[in-house]
Amino acid sequence: MGSKYKLVILWKYLVREGNRAHTLKKMFLILFRRIIQGKKKPDNRAYLVSLKKFHNLHEGKRCFIIGNGPSLNKTDLSLLKDEYTIGVNGIFYKYDELLFKPTFYVVEDAHVVADNLKRIHAIDYSIKLFPDVYADIIDSTPDTYFFPMDTGFYDPDHPSFEEPRFSKDITKAVYAGQTVTYVNLQIAYYMGFSEVYLIGVDFSYTIPDNAKVDGLTITSQDDDPNHFHPDYFGKGKKWHDPKLYNCIKSYHFAKKVYEGQGRKIYNATIGGNLEVFDRVDYYSLFSKKASPKKLESV
Repeated sequence: MGSKYKLVILWKYLVREGNRAHTLKKMFLILFRRIIQGKKKPDNRAYLVSLKKFHNLHEGKRCFIIGNGPSLNKTDLSLLKDEYTIGVNGIFYKYDELLFKPTFYVVEDAHVVADNLKRIHAIDYSIKLFPDVYADIIDSTPDTYFFPMDTGFYDPDHPSFEEPRFSKDITKAVYAGQTVTYVNLQIAYYMGFSEVYLIGVDFSYTIPDNAKVDGLTITSQDDDPNHFHPDYFGKGKKWHDPKLYNCIKSYHFAKKVYEGQGRKIYNATIGGNLEVFDRVDYYSLFSKKASPKKLESV
């Protein structure tokens, strides 16, 4: 697939943004530099074949999808040291205090890629998975994989606009569903995990009064109140209207798919407002429990 065609797809991928110029300009500059430097994107067929190694690789096991809500600061993440974990987006703000690094790292959002590309490239201790629209932009390494992303959910002209679909085979498609957590649920399903636990998925967003809102794109003017670190979407960073009502639709759909195959998604988040999935006490999942009261002061 040529670079020009890739940029057309990237433009379509950014269609949900109210102000596309900032992020698109960054993407163009990044891609231009890569072309000048002679960096090559992975062959389409090769990276699709490479994904097959993950099919049912962890069949019957459990994993934890780590959201980045404020509740993560109240969660003893050291208990996840020997677990399969999926970290997303700006989880690297937490790396210095973690006793482990997530097994997998996933990004869907173009703003996150554009604003954090250097940090994303620096991650060398997790298996990284990204939509293939970024294959021209993100360095290809032995631990980096690209999957075909279907973004019809964001396209008002698409028959599945804001209607969730779920892929059981990520070599064919991964469907957008308003949140990277939905992407991760499809990846976890393909890998064979039978129990998936969500943590840090607070499902609560505040748009500060001083934030600049342009369509669906929000630019922070101050510290981020919605994530575990103030710099996550801090001053000057762009993010999308989270559209929680769409997230709810996607979560209900994922729950139906999982339970239809005898699998289960649990919400192990400490607090928060997500009530689609059965709640489970995070500390009850481990033989050696940490003290929740002690963590409240973190």
